[in-house]
Amino acid sequence: MPGLGSGYGLFFKEFICNFHTTGAVLPSGPWLCGALARYVGEGDAPKQVLEVGPGTGAVTRHIVPRLGEEDSLDLVELNASFVKRLRYDFEHDSILQPASRRVEVHQVPIEDLAHDRRFDVIVSGLPLNNFSAELVERILDTFTCLLKPGGTLSFFEYIAVRRMKALVSRSDERRRLRQIDGILSSMLDAHEIRRECIVANVLPAWVHHVRLTQ
Repeated sequence: MPGLGSGYGLFFKEFICNFHTTGAVLPSGPWLCGALARYVGEGDAPKQVLEVGPGTGAVTRHIVPRLGEEDSLDLVELNASFVKRLRYDFEHDSILQPASRRVEVHQVPIEDLAHDRRFDVIVSGLPLNNFSAELVERILDTFTCLLKPGGTLSFFEYIAVRRMKALVSRSDERRRLRQIDGILSSMLDAHEIRRECIVANVLPAWVHHVRLTQ
């Protein structure tokens, strides 16, 4: 892409400048991307799909081929450079362009996305372990509001990242990580339907699939 370089280069640049919201050195690998997109395209009825934190579109490129002809895709990305890249690629990328008329990119925090729509599938790439416990709780509450009854939320976290961070952190940081662990564990204990271990990724990751029935 003119002026922005490769997806890997852009991702690394944003990691250096905005670690808090980027949270990874490189885009997700193909096995992790495939696992996150697992529940896209299930069933025959038209689906509304939401991807949160798509970055440079690594997972998006696994979502789009799974979309049915009447499915729609919304992407929520806060980083302006990533938004610019995504919009360009939906016009020019051979994988993404065929779905461009059914895709909308929103540059807003997920908590500010209008709640007048609900989604069958939500795929999240947000680095939850980088956020405050209060923000993690707000994000999960937002996902619950946006997800249709019986809809599926898929998200990932790097294996043992909270435990490793806690070993080298001060007491306030350990407290934050414990709070996040409690928030996530509460949701997963009640609603997780599948967990995948993706070893072939930088870094190895868990993919959590949650189905809400509210």
